[in-house]
Amino acid sequence: MEKRKEQKISVLFMLYSILFCVCLITANVLQTKQISFGPANMTAGLIVFPVSYIINDVVCEVWGYGRTRLLIWLGFTMNFLFVIFGVIADWIPGAPYWHGEEGFHQIFGLAPRIAGASFLAFLAGSFINAYVMSKMKLSSAGKNFSYRAVLSTIFGELTDSIIFFPLALGGVIPWEEMPSLVITQVTIKTLYEIVVLPVTIRVVKFTKLHDEEDVYDMDVAYNIFKVKDL
Repeated sequence: MEKRKEQKISVLFMLYSILFCVCLITANVLQTKQISFGPANMTAGLIVFPVSYIINDVVCEVWGYGRTRLLIWLGFTMNFLFVIFGVIADWIPGAPYWHGEEGFHQIFGLAPRIAGASFLAFLAGSFINAYVMSKMKLSSAGKNFSYRAVLSTIFGELTDSIIFFPLALGGVIPWEEMPSLVITQVTIKTLYEIVVLPVTIRVVKFTKLHDEEDVYDMDVAYNIFKVKDL
């Protein structure tokens, strides 16, 4: 009888995956609150959403594009289930003695247009981030992680914002305001990445030493649907 190929399960990868999913789901809830920093207006999801890109960078740097592809689809699926369950709960009539219907709807009654734009933007931005990170690691022979992490975030966040804002808010806010909104979001999220970069670097070094992994995507297929290709 042919022996099945033994697969090593990384506890750190599992923990990063859990944190990744939690960040995406939390960002969905926090998106319902609008906040301001000086002249810049944004959603509270900004607090946690960039963490998902940092985890994306760590996983891609240590385990390669294949594991990152699995991580992205896992995050997408968990986020999708959260939204679906929230929508179902929002549709079910509340108990006569309960008076929180309006507040609950504001959080979980996500409009289909916004939900669709969010999911599409997340997939596109995350995969662009991973692709740039993977290709740059090959071209730089694994050097200049800081530069690669920041540049991949810029490409990923730019893709995310260019897709999300026109699809979700086009016609709701003036089109002439769209470029400044996109640039503001990308700038703030990139600055977020730069501020926490020292922590990211330490996490990457620790993970590589702990798991004895440092994958280079020499022959990887970048097809986003080849989830089983690890």
